[in-house]
Amino acid sequence: MVARRRRDLGRRVEPDADGRDDDAARARGFYLRHGKRAIDLVGASIALVLHLPFLLLAAMAIKLESRGPVFYRSTRIGKNGRPFTFLKLRSMMDGADRSRHHVAHLNEADGPIFKISRDPRVTRVGRFLRMTSIDEIPQFFNVIRGEMSLVGPRPPLPAEVAQYEPWQLHRLDVLPGITCLWQISGRSRIGFQEWMRLDLEYIKHRSFGLDVKILLRTIPAVLSRDGAY
Repeated sequence: MVARRRRDLGRRVEPDADGRDDDAARARGFYLRHGKRAIDLVGASIALVLHLPFLLLAAMAIKLESRGPVFYRSTRIGKNGRPFTFLKLRSMMDGADRSRHHVAHLNEADGPIFKISRDPRVTRVGRFLRMTSIDEIPQFFNVIRGEMSLVGPRPPLPAEVAQYEPWQLHRLDVLPGITCLWQISGRSRIGFQEWMRLDLEYIKHRSFGLDVKILLRTIPAVLSRDGAY
């Protein structure tokens, strides 16, 4: 009799558990299809308004220190391998890309990425913009245009993607983002393979809760300047 009651209870509990799983899956699916884009639009619009004074001051500082455009534009690879024009405030001397081969021997990163903690091409104003992440503000325009998301893997260069291993190409399955697990976990202090693993971990588990957690942790990460250069 007791065994039978336990079986009956088990049968009554199982649908509830399955129902909760189904509800969670539906909520996650709705967020990824509609909610994430809505939050991107609202969040990026508010962020641009709040950061407008910093953007204007930074633009004036850039023009006063060196010749060249205020914005730096480069081709990056977005979702499903589609290229787009990536925006940043210019932090280097104008035409720095053309002199990259002169500093290639200073590269401190592993894998196909290129990073130098004390890059001689970076201007004094640019170094401050990078340390404070103010140079990233124009990427909110990329978010509004639908080329990026607030949260997602950082957009790679075409030359980097050309050297990806097959499993690393899956980071292109979603929109690239302004911030991500890599951003809040040490940024440039993290090796390339770990960076890729974190991106795929995010893609596997992305949800409203995870995005909010990453966004909230981005604030202290930016203020601490951990791994920023």
